[in-house]
Amino acid sequence: MSLEAIQSAIPHRDPFLLLDEIVDLDENRIVCRKTFSGDEFWYRGHYPDFPLTPGVLLCEAAMQAGAVLLAQRMQTADGRVPVATGADRIQFKRMVFPGDTVTIETEILDEISGKFYLKARVLLDGKVAVRLEFACALVPTEQIH
Repeated sequence: MSLEAIQSAIPHRDPFLLLDEIVDLDENRIVCRKTFSGDEFWYRGHYPDFPLTPGVLLCEAAMQAGAVLLAQRMQTADGRVPVATGADRIQFKRMVFPGDTVTIETEILDEISGKFYLKARVLLDGKVAVRLEFACALVPTEQIH
């Protein structure tokens, strides 16, 4: 699925949209891809002599994938968007550099009282770069502004 499908599901835009395409999607799981070109603004200051993708942005990419999954599942055209409410069990396993393409797998684990619990893996060459669990809630857009 295209970048347009991602942009219709979540409000993130360049320079902070961290998904390029949806590779696979079903009711409880999404797989996305992102290629880091090296032109992203953070590389100028995040170890300029050793450009490294910040781990927190890899977590953000996983959360954006989760937001797309929830938007598709809930069809949030009713004025609500998925917003991260917590993260846990974050493990950074591999470094991601300019030119790398990561695969992001995010899955819904549970839904309790309108809050969604998800787990994600960011893979580089099929090996885990980051894994995490996180929670999201659907928030009316007027609460975001």
